[in-house]
Amino acid sequence: MHRLSLLLVVAGSFAVLGNVLPPNRTNEGEERIVGGSNAAPGQFPYQASLRSAFNVHFCGGSIISSRYVLSAAHCTFGRSVADTRVVVETHLLSSGGIMHQVFRIVNHDLFNRNYMANDVSLLQTVYTIAFNNLAQPIPLGTAFIDTAYAAVASGWGQLGANLHSPDNLQFLYKNIISLGDCRARLGGNAVMVYDNTICSLAPYGQGICMGDSGGPLVHGGAVHGIASWVIPCGVGFPDVYARVASHFNWIMLNAI
Repeated sequence: MHRLSLLLVVAGSFAVLGNVLPPNRTNEGEERIVGGSNAAPGQFPYQASLRSAFNVHFCGGSIISSRYVLSAAHCTFGRSVADTRVVVETHLLSSGGIMHQVFRIVNHDLFNRNYMANDVSLLQTVYTIAFNNLAQPIPLGTAFIDTAYAAVASGWGQLGANLHSPDNLQFLYKNIISLGDCRARLGGNAVMVYDNTICSLAPYGQGICMGDSGGPLVHGGAVHGIASWVIPCGVGFPDVYARVASHFNWIMLNAI
């Protein structure tokens, strides 16, 4: 069982977003991912749930081809294929979906778990993922986005730093902000905002949280970010993602 890692860095603290067992659910009406909304069936057909052999969700991912799911290295680092599953075709954790066994896990060879550098991984499924209205690949972002409005994040992460995880997939619209703005807002933690990361910002009370790791940040119909770390959660600081465009060549080289 993997536990949430809380690390102190320079002047502040951050939390990686994966490897968290979801607490018991409470009220259906309270299921909002730090200010997000319930996703409808098939609304995010590229969304995947990474689960343990005991069917426990621990991270998100994005379907990028019939055999590969894109996620974060801190989600899959140290995990075996025997204890990792990929579930697609569902917006609910409790029911539905198709579970795929994992044939291979590839973590970025320059991943640094202490400083969340190159936080990218790939999971190759044993059998092909059948595409339909509930499961579709999403294109990889290739352009370097400096700023943009209305990018969308999705996941089953906790509804707050000390709250439960939802059953229904959640989504939230956020703005992509420049690296300079992101570093200024994060203060001492800016040392972990690399040129190959991308940051998003939403109003106070909105953001991603533990359990959303590895999940997508999408803009213009392509995935541009892989959820990596936050100052938990939804408290006015930027959320930090690995930048897909910066890791495009590595992804293409290893997704073969």
